[in-house]
Amino acid sequence: MTDLKDKKAIVLGGTSGIGLAATEMLRDRGVTVIAGGRRTCEIEGVETVSVDVLDREALTQLFQAHTGFDFLINAATGGARAIGPFMEMDLDGFQGSFAKLWGYVNSVRLGIPHMATDGAIVLFSGYPARKWRPGMLAIGSVGGSVEAFIRLVANEIAPIRINGVCPGLIETPMSPLKGDARTEFYRKGTQGHPIARAGTATEVAQAALFLLENDFVTGSIVDVDGGAIVC
Repeated sequence: MTDLKDKKAIVLGGTSGIGLAATEMLRDRGVTVIAGGRRTCEIEGVETVSVDVLDREALTQLFQAHTGFDFLINAATGGARAIGPFMEMDLDGFQGSFAKLWGYVNSVRLGIPHMATDGAIVLFSGYPARKWRPGMLAIGSVGGSVEAFIRLVANEIAPIRINGVCPGLIETPMSPLKGDARTEFYRKGTQGHPIARAGTATEVAQAALFLLENDFVTGSIVDVDGGAIVC
């Protein structure tokens, strides 16, 4: 197992949702954390930077400034994602959903030359990658691509490790719904699941930290989905 204390981590998408939860958990474990996001904010005890994962020059500058860092977590979505029936979907919207994949590829390709040789990377997919869900074909296709990328690139970047977390329906600020509409969305979305509730950002972030600590795991995907895939 890898001791996280006194390590350095860069968390992209680290100022909100799952990324913010990971940022705060790493900080509390004694890790020096640089949290990057498109929106600037202040997080106690954390250096925050404004960065877009699709901006390769900005990413390169960030990684160069912290050469020798140990961990990379990328929870950034890269931009808007298309939702709806495939045969009614705008094709540009479907294509644009893959900005998440490009942001992940950018961060891995540009980050690794500046990482410690025993470093570790964690990315995120999503359960529509492996189980059909109405309106989620674009998101599922992107998630499937992310998981394939993780499994394949693990062979080329060793001894640096790379793994993924596959969340189920998670209650995060990404949802624009409020009040009763928000409650009903998560209730219906998890109805029939073995654990019939939405997950939390903290529960997903805990899996990410496990994958950083466990140095016998690479090219793997950990499911944190309340049983959504198996039901």
